[in-house]
Amino acid sequence: MGQRIGLFGGTFDPPHTGHLAGAIAARRALGLDRVMLVVANDPWQKSNQRPVTKAHHRLAMVRLLAEGFDGIEVSDLEISRGGSSYTIDTVKELRDGGHEVILVVGADAAAGLDSWDRSDELRKLVEVAVVDRPGYLFPELDGWRLNRVKAESVDVSSSGVRDLVSGGASTSDSIPSTIRSYIDLHRLDWS
Repeated sequence: MGQRIGLFGGTFDPPHTGHLAGAIAARRALGLDRVMLVVANDPWQKSNQRPVTKAHHRLAMVRLLAEGFDGIEVSDLEISRGGSSYTIDTVKELRDGGHEVILVVGADAAAGLDSWDRSDELRKLVEVAVVDRPGYLFPELDGWRLNRVKAESVDVSSSGVRDLVSGGASTSDSIPSTIRSYIDLHRLDWS
């Protein structure tokens, strides 16, 4: 029998405490069996805008982020599939396995759902859990089934973390120390 799965996909470059808080809040608010943090192989909307850290590093960091959190899983589905990552393909794969899929996105990303690949088809297949983010309003989008998820207010972004790391500043309020150690060990550089 299928499960009610939260699909929280992203670039996760790098993953941060806001990602984890959103996944946990969505799982609780919507009674999801699990939330899958799905790491994009080639995030097509970002990879032509800026350099993106190699997928295997981003996957390793997401595993560190989710370690020890019940019902929060890390997936390499899109990395294994290769090529550009499209949420619609991942949704179809999970639905073909008999699962109900709830798309989990931050309020910032939700505003752009209509720009996603095959958004008309995606809109028909999923409910969307829109996780509150400081500074972003709940979007008004025609035809999407949106659920507002109130999350612990964490004002952090991957771009902000990249700036902190590049500047040699502390990231203790943004990412777990295990992820900062990974970044330093592998000399990941966003400058």
